[in-house]
Amino acid sequence: MDTQLRIERLPITHPDARLLVEAVQEEYVARYGGRDESPVDPRDFEDPLGQFFVGYLDDAPVATGAWRRSSVAALDADVTAEVKRMYVVPAAQRRGLARRMLAHLEATAADAGIQALVLETGMKQPEAIELYLSSGYEPIPGFGYYCGSDLSRCFARRI
Repeated sequence: MDTQLRIERLPITHPDARLLVEAVQEEYVARYGGRDESPVDPRDFEDPLGQFFVGYLDDAPVATGAWRRSSVAALDADVTAEVKRMYVVPAAQRRGLARRMLAHLEATAADAGIQALVLETGMKQPEAIELYLSSGYEPIPGFGYYCGSDLSRCFARRI
């Protein structure tokens, strides 16, 4: 497989997006014993509220990432967005694809006037925590659906 990631903006309802969102849900079941039940409205990823992306290697969908506008206050930013559905299929992991998708999310959010990104990930996802910390994200207090959860860790970064 070529490691040239092609990223396309698609609706979260697109078949490739749905396939990968279901795969990440299966990952949550394996790691946490249940699906991510945080509320997600497909309209959150349409202009002007947010954007959803699918990454492809050799025309195979292998990664997702999205952002949606958020009311979470972080890092003295007036306009924030939340990163959602960051995922790379196991066969394509350890190639820097998540880092490329994250950089794409940061660039597209900045182009839309977002000043900082916030996100939540789980304690049982050490590779995600390492990605965010090594990409300049700082720990912040829990927010939203996961506020107060012992399994959650939240981060933010000015972009």
